[in-house]
Amino acid sequence: MFGFARKQASLLGVDIGSTAVKLIELSRGVGPAAQRYGVKAFTLEPLPANAVVERKVVDVDAVGRAVRRAVAKSGTKTKRVACALADSAVITKVIAVAASLSDADMEAQVQLEADQSIPFPLEEVNIDFDLIGPSANHPDTVDVLLAASRRENVDDRVAVLKLAGLSAAIVDVEAHAMENACALLLGRGGDGQQDQTVAVADVGATTMTLHVLRGGQVVYTREQNFGGNQLLDALERRYQLARSQALERLQNQRLPESFTPDVLRPFEDAVAQQIARALQFFYSASTHHRTDRVLLCGGGARLEKIDDLVAERLGVPVSVADPVAPMAVGPGVDPGALARAAPSMMVATGLALRAFD
Repeated sequence: MFGFARKQASLLGVDIGSTAVKLIELSRGVGPAAQRYGVKAFTLEPLPANAVVERKVVDVDAVGRAVRRAVAKSGTKTKRVACALADSAVITKVIAVAASLSDADMEAQVQLEADQSIPFPLEEVNIDFDLIGPSANHPDTVDVLLAASRRENVDDRVAVLKLAGLSAAIVDVEAHAMENACALLLGRGGDGQQDQTVAVADVGATTMTLHVLRGGQVVYTREQNFGGNQLLDALERRYQLARSQALERLQNQRLPESFTPDVLRPFEDAVAQQIARALQFFYSASTHHRTDRVLLCGGGARLEKIDDLVAERLGVPVSVADPVAPMAVGPGVDPGALARAAPSMMVATGLALRAFD
């Protein structure tokens, strides 16, 4: 159930975040337009407060109902889903095994390695592995990616999808989904962007996750307890608002003139500081000491001119990620709503791309 499923047709990318469910379904042309993707279905459905806490599904029924509403609003008929676990909920390890091993022997070797590497009884975890390719330093071995997570993490998402009338075809890892979405983004320019060191700062409601990609692969991930909820907290305090009022005013841009200098700018400063701090941890843990560019995604990336401010602070090019910008939009999709939600759709888009593996 966990991990690396094989190619299948028709797949929904469903990203279950802290405050919303993001759903997207993609299509791809044939013949000369084989690489052109289209958005067949899309929606973003809010979650009840505390239904997902610290990246873990707490209220399965409430999240299941939200996913069901998202499916109904999107109009999709597809039932197979690719969803993802937070990186912090997954143990991954690259191991080298003899290239001559049969499939059965390779699986046994992976199980033995998992027993030694995973700090939980194997009956409490879901394990899967995927063949990466020949090892760089040992021609007689191949590298295998081992991934494992507590069974409850996978079971909760499977149960949520079942309540919504869906089936979990793939349970991926957020970092891998982000890799897929970035491959789509960085492959567009044709100027060697995939060979750059690219930092992707995903500013969610409660967590900011920094992924650093080198050669198109995630080489570093760090989660920090910081997100858009700090902006809501500041809005509540500054104007004595209830949480629901603060959220409604922020979403509908019904804010006083003092909001930008008194609330928004300090929060944007904090975003820049958090990204700079996360990058310093990366530099101290690796041999790379520079970043070629930064991509901003998540709800926090939708703030006005946030990319300009972060670029000024970091001294590197910064842009807001839009994984669906060049895609054709299906007749049932609201282009305006899709454009507004695009920075929040990176993981969901990366998951939906699994249909074309």
